[in-house]
Amino acid sequence: MSRSSSTNILDRPLGRSGGRSSDGSVVSLSAFAYIYSELVQYHQGRAASISELERRLESAGYGVGLKVLEMTAYRAKETKRETRLMSILHFVSSSVWKSLFGKAADSLERSIDHTDEFMIIDYEPIASTFVSIPPDLGQLSADAYVSGIIAGVLDGAGFSARVTAHSVNVEEGEYTKQGANAVPGLPPRKDKAVFLVKFSPEVLSRDAALER
Repeated sequence: MSRSSSTNILDRPLGRSGGRSSDGSVVSLSAFAYIYSELVQYHQGRAASISELERRLESAGYGVGLKVLEMTAYRAKETKRETRLMSILHFVSSSVWKSLFGKAADSLERSIDHTDEFMIIDYEPIASTFVSIPPDLGQLSADAYVSGIIAGVLDGAGFSARVTAHSVNVEEGEYTKQGANAVPGLPPRKDKAVFLVKFSPEVLSRDAALER
């Protein structure tokens, strides 16, 4: 949907073209990359471990998630509240993702081994695209900020969950559309972002009761 140049900056998704849109309908990707890189470095200098750094990034994203939920619901003029688990997950992977990144998440999957776990998959995550992780922080997930946003949205909607970000190698032939939404000038990514959502027992019990 096209928006005029007078659109509030909070209503604009991140641009993927690497340049400036003619109508101002997206936020500059280079500006986001610079600010996010500074955010990671800021918390890195204050964290004693990789896990603490990830927690700091998650905490920074959590407050954003609460605001994103409010903004997305207001923009869609939604008056009803999501009460079902799958409905809120579809809302996050479609409406919230489009609001933030200009496209829906690539996949929403349920864990085979654990009924309380779901996975939101993005093959071209913007947040970690421009973050270079040094060898001593090799296990760091630079997408932890986005997992905090997801947790904020879910918690604000009444679905408490632990959300963690993981970088997983893309197997050959797994994603044939890679490059369609990629940033020009950068090689195809060899990894994908998997956001693992683990709901609290209370949420699962409530959802099961609604099925009866």
